[in-house]
Amino acid sequence: MGTDTIIRLSAFLCVFAILSTAEFFTPRRRLTTSRSRRWFANLTIVALNPLSVALVYPVLPIEVALLASEQGWGLLNQWALPYGLEVLMGVAALDFAVYAQHVLHHAIPMLWRLHLIHHADLDFDLTTGLRFHPIEIIVSMAVKLSIVVALGAPPLAVLIFEVALNATSMFNHSNIRIPGKVDWVLRLIVVTPDMHRVHHSVIIRETNSNYGFNLPWWDRLLGTYKAQPAKGHTDMVIGLSQFRDPKRLTLPRLLILPFVGDPGRVPINRH
Repeated sequence: MGTDTIIRLSAFLCVFAILSTAEFFTPRRRLTTSRSRRWFANLTIVALNPLSVALVYPVLPIEVALLASEQGWGLLNQWALPYGLEVLMGVAALDFAVYAQHVLHHAIPMLWRLHLIHHADLDFDLTTGLRFHPIEIIVSMAVKLSIVVALGAPPLAVLIFEVALNATSMFNHSNIRIPGKVDWVLRLIVVTPDMHRVHHSVIIRETNSNYGFNLPWWDRLLGTYKAQPAKGHTDMVIGLSQFRDPKRLTLPRLLILPFVGDPGRVPINRH
């Protein structure tokens, strides 16, 4: 196991432990379905994703970043910039790429079919932030590897981004209560749970907002920011209108959902 893998796994376990504890003691919303059933399905999918990636890709983003640095590939390797600035630019560029990719997953019907497993969760907690179909993870990895090469992102930038993306995805999907004034300050620099929860609303115009994972600036700059859900955070309905029966959202059904499930109204294409 490489050093970068140890760092990523250690960060994941620490963040998961902290957030799951916080969710237990200070929940933002009352859960509407069985936590044990959801967590079994969601965490099993999480376990499948690294296996899927390993079967398809012989290298990971950090290894590609090292190769790009050695070969002088990519935009940042063409300029003599201070290393710290290269790292900051690399992290910001990768985060914008994730934002743009997320928008495309809502805009392109085929990608939406893969992504809807994430939105079909009837509750919203840290495991929702880890629940992505293995094929979506494979597609996302192809995009990520391409961007790392084209950008020439420093290996340190890729490592920081990978750790941050995993941690913030759990954080901004977590069911924790953050005081309003603290949330207002936090969402100036990071996507908060109250900000991202709007994106998981059953109301299409709210689903079509707040696409960011790490940085909140892209939504504000590109007009996809929505401050609060219309019905408030405690009364809003989470999920997709065509998938409301928990018995039809078991692990086997979730894995075949992109192929047999009703895609409903793709937000950007239909509105």
